Amino acid sequence: MISETKLHKVRELTTLREMLYQCDELFGEKTAFLAKRKKGGEYFEISFSQFKKDVEALGARLIDLGLKDSKIAIMGNNCYQWVVAYMATVSGVGVAVPIDKDLKQEEIVNLIKAADCEAVFFTSNYGNYFENIDISHKFVMDAYQNDESMTAEHHIYNLIFQGRGLLETGRDQFADVTTDPEQMVEILFTSGTTGTPKGVMLSNKNICHVIRGANQVINLKKDDRALSVLPIHHTLESSMGILAVLFQGGSVAFCEGLKYMLKNMRESEASLIVGVPLIIESMYSKIWKEAEKNGSENAMLKAVRLNRRLMTFKIDKRKKIFSGVRNRFGGNFRYLISGAAAIDPAVLRGFIDLGFDVSQGYGLTETAPLVTVIPDFENAYKKSGSVGLAIPGVEIKIDQPDEDGIGEILIKGANVMMGYYNMPEETAEVIKDGWLHSGDLGFMDPDGWLYITGRSRNIIVTKTGKNIYPEEIEAVIRNLDYVVDCMVYGVKEKNEEEYRITVQIFPDYEALEKAKGNMTDDEIFELFKEEIYQMNRKLASYKRVKDIIIRKTDFIRTTTRKIKRGENI
Repeated sequence: MISETKLHKVRELTTLREMLYQCDELFGEKTAFLAKRKKGGEYFEISFSQFKKDVEALGARLIDLGLKDSKIAIMGNNCYQWVVAYMATVSGVGVAVPIDKDLKQEEIVNLIKAADCEAVFFTSNYGNYFENIDISHKFVMDAYQNDESMTAEHHIYNLIFQGRGLLETGRDQFADVTTDPEQMVEILFTSGTTGTPKGVMLSNKNICHVIRGANQVINLKKDDRALSVLPIHHTLESSMGILAVLFQGGSVAFCEGLKYMLKNMRESEASLIVGVPLIIESMYSKIWKEAEKNGSENAMLKAVRLNRRLMTFKIDKRKKIFSGVRNRFGGNFRYLISGAAAIDPAVLRGFIDLGFDVSQGYGLTETAPLVTVIPDFENAYKKSGSVGLAIPGVEIKIDQPDEDGIGEILIKGANVMMGYYNMPEETAEVIKDGWLHSGDLGFMDPDGWLYITGRSRNIIVTKTGKNIYPEEIEAVIRNLDYVVDCMVYGVKEKNEEEYRITVQIFPDYEALEKAKGNMTDDEIFELFKEEIYQMNRKLASYKRVKDIIIRKTDFIRTTTRKIKRGENI
């Protein structure tokens, strides 16, 4: 448990509507967002005051259209308009239903129907998805302004313009709305890595507790600027990458896409990113590849070793020594926050060695999403394999731990969802006596730090009762040369009692060709076969990988880059 004396002080917050008006009062004309009118153009600034006015006007028009207390889907690219539609909905109109834009059209339609949505906001590049869907209201919200869509009757900017007219004539029902902390404001569908996606019902209290909790353990500042990289429908991005930053008076710049991330970081002078391990590990890899390319790798390694020695005497020269690395990211970049999966501890420590602040957390859609995080006032370097301590107001316990202390992670607190939408039986299966059964496995050290070992449904149980955690073996294989990613699972053949431990490997074909030349498929297989053989010698016999499959293409993934295990076997 985190000592209360160490927590950063933050103001009270009970509803998202309250946050909208707090931020306007506290930060007013300060920049809240950086957006672009056209792709590749320059960023322009939008103030907290303008944001509030746009939300109020849109809210007034949506209520005028008869959408009070309706469920409203929002789908599309990361953009300012997305946030306006979301905040207008959750601040007094109804219930927001963020939708994953990368799903297939049939899946999107099914989710909108499952949530009983009466309206949908979408960026125009997804307009064809909704041509034949039976829904009362369809609204366009372009990330980039285009004359054709901007003049559409149901474009978000026309709705805002009409809403301003309502406000000026005193027909403002939005102003009279009251919101309650216990009120449901969002339905978020689980990523569907396994099983049928479920609609997670989140209240004002759930989301606001996470916003406050994040800022109590990570000192986000008024001059911080986040680059919005992860898909905006995902609760990690919306709660941590946007709302938690705005709460403290920071600003958000919208990324034009992963391939433009470095360019947008420099343009926006971003100071932080909320990312997933695949993005953050890729950033780290590129730093060292560039150092190798320009011949500075050995000098950087010596500098890292020197600075480690200096740090033992509490002398910190990292920012000065590695200013060139910081300048690569625009000069202001200081903080990386990783979530959705465990980051390689060596990468976390590596970024710290280079002078960056790094934290990782653990959570679920069902917890809005934050459960634990490494506080910025604790030793992230020493605890780099952990996902941190429970945020204030959240309890964790390990259910039925084995001889190694590993068991299912149970969670209780104000962040725990209201339940699954229209699924009372499924809700009862995961929330028992107030404790959310996460389905994740882990253990806690004597200091209360949580370590994740895997998912309960991924465990391979041998005929002798031994538990094999695929994630543990995967972490070792990912550190082998020329491995982009991998997936470990058990295959039980006919008439066999025991599982054969199998791994699928997606190689770094570009790096292989550069290092080894034009290899045949058989040569690539033999290379990894030898690597796995050497790895197996260090593992207990029951954990050893028996079968190897080399993939030609990347794994099927969720939008947060998690491997969809069931769809890759």
